[in-house]
Amino acid sequence: MDFVKEITAGMLKAEAPVVNIGSTVRVHVRIKEGDKSRIQVFEGTVIAKNNSGIAETFTVRRVSYGVGVERVFPIHSPNVEKVELVRNGKVRRAKLYYLRDRVGKAAKVKEQI
Repeated sequence: MDFVKEITAGMLKAEAPVVNIGSTVRVHVRIKEGDKSRIQVFEGTVIAKNNSGIAETFTVRRVSYGVGVERVFPIHSPNVEKVELVRNGKVRRAKLYYLRDRVGKAAKVKEQI
């Protein structure tokens, strides 16, 4: 099983982005369309983090045109170009799934000072 650790160690990003629950982040994702590729920005609130090691993911939620959109991003994926921190959120939970039921200002997370 040591060879598995060696393989995954090569795939891990040297500087993995620090993503905290409740933070508002701007994720730059590389999208392939045919033979072209472009970078698309997805901005929203981090509502969950899962796993550790190579399979570590985080879920980002935003409301777009009145519809809630959630995307799960692998932290060590080569398609995730960079993760910008917009603001830190003050939360007391590990998962913020309760934000799915809230609308408007009630769905906001307070900023950490």
